[in-house]
Amino acid sequence: MKKPIIAAIALILGAMAAFTAARWVNVAQHTGPKVVIVALPIELGKAITAEQIKAVNWPGTDAPQGAYANTADVVSRIARVSMMPGEPVLPGKLAPKGATGGLASIIPDGKRAITVKVNEVIAVAGFALPGSYVDVLVSGKDASHQPFARTVLNRVKVLAIAQETTAEPDKPKVVNAVTLELTPHESEKLDLARSIGSLSLVLRNELDTGEENSAGVRMSDLMYAQSTSGTSSSTTAHAPASRQYRGPEEIRGTSRQSVATP
Repeated sequence: MKKPIIAAIALILGAMAAFTAARWVNVAQHTGPKVVIVALPIELGKAITAEQIKAVNWPGTDAPQGAYANTADVVSRIARVSMMPGEPVLPGKLAPKGATGGLASIIPDGKRAITVKVNEVIAVAGFALPGSYVDVLVSGKDASHQPFARTVLNRVKVLAIAQETTAEPDKPKVVNAVTLELTPHESEKLDLARSIGSLSLVLRNELDTGEENSAGVRMSDLMYAQSTSGTSSSTTAHAPASRQYRGPEEIRGTSRQSVATP
């Protein structure tokens, strides 16, 4: 008889705990601060519509810093980044008030956008997408008309491919122009680099923030070192030494001896 009573008491206590928790969550959802969140996907560079956002009570008492409480403060603003449903709309994700949209609205302060022509090989076969990071190489000839290749810019962000600022990562697209995000000084370096040779983009891991300070390569770095006589040193070092002829020999097992000629 004791076991059924204990079980009944446990069930009652469990039900009371569940009721209390549900009531607490319900109260928290209805008493938390209002926060504007994304309801439908938002593309960068586009104006936000009323259907794409909604105001909800944020769980707890601390709302995300800078979060908007009224949808009217967000409607018609230009998105600087893409946003997915459920995330709060924060000031850093929006272009300044008065922005008209397009590429210019997503360029950060102090940065510039410059477009370079590429082909399907140089643009890493279409895998350089908006948001990707690339290194920029230049190949050409120096003052002595000797060919060279060198990295001139490290970890440059791709803003757009062709006229598109968004792309599907699993569907690479071959284009003939890529727009890069640069500082004014980097823009000058890139403009000079493309005037002396052809440019190549090297795709890199987006988490790799290292900077490569390479001296570049020249034709001599691709060839074997040559000796002063013009013969390959590697060939000379491995050439077998010639043996002087000593007349006829007789070989028995592992021994060798000269044989006198009649």
